[in-house]
Amino acid sequence: MPMQELKSQLDSLHAILADTDQSLSVEERHSLQQLADRIEARLLRAQQEINVEVEDVNLADTVNLSIEHFYARHPAVAGTLQRVMQALSDMGI
Repeated sequence: MPMQELKSQLDSLHAILADTDQSLSVEERHSLQQLADRIEARLLRAQQEINVEVEDVNLADTVNLSIEHFYARHPAVAGTLQRVMQALSDMGI
């Protein structure tokens, strides 16, 4: 179930990136895209049951820093990232 939730939140993150009405800067879009790519890579490893502990810690830190960055100017983005973080946590990451 946590993996399905993570997939759902990734879909939400991709929708945010595709939404041209979002007032995200080029750097913010790039940062979010890189984060989404890292999360997708981690999801693939989880599906293949490959364990990479060190990168998982860094991924969680990166998501948390992104939440802090987007919280004030883009609360919807921060909310999606919080749900991503919760799904990662539920998966033990």
